[in-house]
Amino acid sequence: MTNTPGTVVILAQEADAPVDAVVRELTQRGVEVFRADTAWFPQHLSLNAHLGDDGRWRGVLFTEHRTVDLTDIGAIWYRDPSAFAFPTTLTEVERAYAHREARLGFGGVLAALPVRWVNHPNRAADSMFKPLQLATAAACGLLVAPTLVTNTPASAAQFARHHGVDNTICKSFGPNTITEGGQLKIAYTRRLTENDLEQLDGVASTATQLQRWVNKTHEARVIVIGERMFTIAITADSPAARVDWRADFTALRYQLTDTPTEVEKGLRRYMDTLGLTYAAVDFAIEKDRFWFLESNSSGQYGWLEAQTGAPIAAALADLLAHNTRGHL
Repeated sequence: MTNTPGTVVILAQEADAPVDAVVRELTQRGVEVFRADTAWFPQHLSLNAHLGDDGRWRGVLFTEHRTVDLTDIGAIWYRDPSAFAFPTTLTEVERAYAHREARLGFGGVLAALPVRWVNHPNRAADSMFKPLQLATAAACGLLVAPTLVTNTPASAAQFARHHGVDNTICKSFGPNTITEGGQLKIAYTRRLTENDLEQLDGVASTATQLQRWVNKTHEARVIVIGERMFTIAITADSPAARVDWRADFTALRYQLTDTPTEVEKGLRRYMDTLGLTYAAVDFAIEKDRFWFLESNSSGQYGWLEAQTGAPIAAALADLLAHNTRGHL
């Protein structure tokens, strides 16, 4: 190990403006950057790695134009890169096999490197489960509204009746978009109605999440970057955005604000418990009480930085640049 800052490897999609800003910050500081998308592997991104007697992987990660020695890497920013892309000559079965081998081989070597991760893909994969997020948040002292996960229509109806039908929301566990018949469909968070209770058969088809509605005045997204936090209040000025602010971005107002002490303490415990160094965490605020909604280990922040001037890109550059080879 040395005290020399290592090369920052950024695994991200090619068109990602917030990543561009961080690359500029790092470059201005004289930090070496190797940027690639995992979609380039195996056709335009290559790995040669051999295991040393000391248990360290040595070798190179390279493209046609750039090369980085594995032992020179000090930090890796795993910023929601694209899926591996394989030759079209492979059959569907062969592509499935190749994807598995790439994930376990290429991904396995990188995951074993003793570097700073933002975030380690294994920790990011674990933390995407909403029930785990909610349980961890509650255990760490953050407020979490009563929540039901079920595939039983009767249980869903009972939960809604107990909390009040229009005081109950239904929300997805994962990404809220699907494409069907060439049409993009978006499942926003929605408040239930009496009509919904008469049409609960769909609950039996998969896991369903219901939660007590928080009578919020506004919401907030807290961007956690290492030891730093940026809290941006989000106020909605339309009925749709008041339920789910993603439904109407034109009706939103933003303000950079302080992070309450108890929220900060809870979030630090939350990040430590899940092994994360970066997260975008959403809260609903009810009479100055912060109710934890969800966390995204690759959550977006670019538009919030543009709206408020919060130095998020600089903070990410600080975290990535302040590494030493051999750090884990």
